[in-house]
Amino acid sequence: MFYGLNKLIKNILPKRLFYRALLIVAVPVIFLQLIISFVFFDSLWIKTNKGMTRALINEINTFIQVYDDEIYNKEEITNLFSVYQDLNIEFIEDENFKYEYDERWFSPIDRTLRRELKSKFETGQFWFDSINYKELIELRVKYENGYFKFLVPKDRVTSSSARIFALWITVPAIIMVLISLIFLKNQTRPITNLAKAAERFGKGEEIEEFKPSGAAEIRQAGYEFDRMRKRIIRHLNQRSEMLSGISHDLRTPLTRMKLQIAFIKDKELGNKLAEDINEMEKMLNEYLQFTSSTFLEKDEQFNLSELINKIIEKYNNKNISANLTPKIYINGRKNLIQRCINNLVDNAIKYGNKVNVELTKSSNNLFIKIEDNGPGIAEKEYENVFKPFYKIDKGRADSKSSVGLGLSIASDIIRSHGGNIKLEKSSMNGLGVKIFLPV
Repeated sequence: MFYGLNKLIKNILPKRLFYRALLIVAVPVIFLQLIISFVFFDSLWIKTNKGMTRALINEINTFIQVYDDEIYNKEEITNLFSVYQDLNIEFIEDENFKYEYDERWFSPIDRTLRRELKSKFETGQFWFDSINYKELIELRVKYENGYFKFLVPKDRVTSSSARIFALWITVPAIIMVLISLIFLKNQTRPITNLAKAAERFGKGEEIEEFKPSGAAEIRQAGYEFDRMRKRIIRHLNQRSEMLSGISHDLRTPLTRMKLQIAFIKDKELGNKLAEDINEMEKMLNEYLQFTSSTFLEKDEQFNLSELINKIIEKYNNKNISANLTPKIYINGRKNLIQRCINNLVDNAIKYGNKVNVELTKSSNNLFIKIEDNGPGIAEKEYENVFKPFYKIDKGRADSKSSVGLGLSIASDIIRSHGGNIKLEKSSMNGLGVKIFLPV
């Protein structure tokens, strides 16, 4: 039960920190304003209006009773009440007058008037209207063969302080919420900037000097991220420099060995040694390709459809078919994407007779699919083949020239672009490679 309630609350609450913080600030303010408004409306405004309306009806009732007394001059009584009680009084003879009025139940003034008039006069003996005049209320009370018409200022039955109170209670609340919006925006912006910087760095993009800002905790997180970023870049640069040095050092003795092979009289032995040296050179190149830093290349906008088409044309192989959606553009590192697709197509050609390449696009992702009709890979090995230097012993197995880095390189490139790569059985009963890249 508590789990279900907790899940429901999580689904209702906004996901972003800015809106959650805004709720923390705005909800108590709004709740407090509602309580104050309710207490004021119920305890002060309604009771005050009720007392003022009751006093008015009592004055009208007093006037009618005095007017009905024969010992007083009726015109003089009318003038006295008009002057001193602020009542505009007129007697109208109309025996056929119908005392029907629009009962506006949503109006507090109408409800209070109706209640007080019923307490003094019988139903059907009065009529009132509070909307025909902007500043006046018209009251009619039956008397003998006609009725008294009273025009009463609205401020006789309602307190003007209600509008002032409503103004003072809403305007400061709105100002406080607006100030909170600006403050929260400034507080959440550093978190958003840190998240964007981390995302860009995770994709291998070059980041300019990151400047932490915001609260102390956010600044601390930003400083730690920047230190981590610099350590990683320093480590990658050191690795690249070290491998470049190793490459230079190893290529020199390999070149000398090639020259010495030319002087070997036993041709069969010479050919075997040459094959071993060539294999060592290829392995060395793959090592360097795998460990080379991808931070040196910058992102650019390019036509992925055209790039894949050029890669396929380079092979000049009729067994490679393509189904590419034209003019699909992507922002990324062009050379790395080209290297990735080259590795995958090379593998497909190496182990299969037919290869099919597809490129499609949805609203949020790009999909590249490379299939072949080769022996495939066992499903239990799908995850293992992405590990560096991993080899399987059957299916698409051994090759002396392979060191088990092709799929590892492809996986690193795709993941550095924020995408994903997975293997499956192809429609030609071989291996299918699916690549997902965000648009």
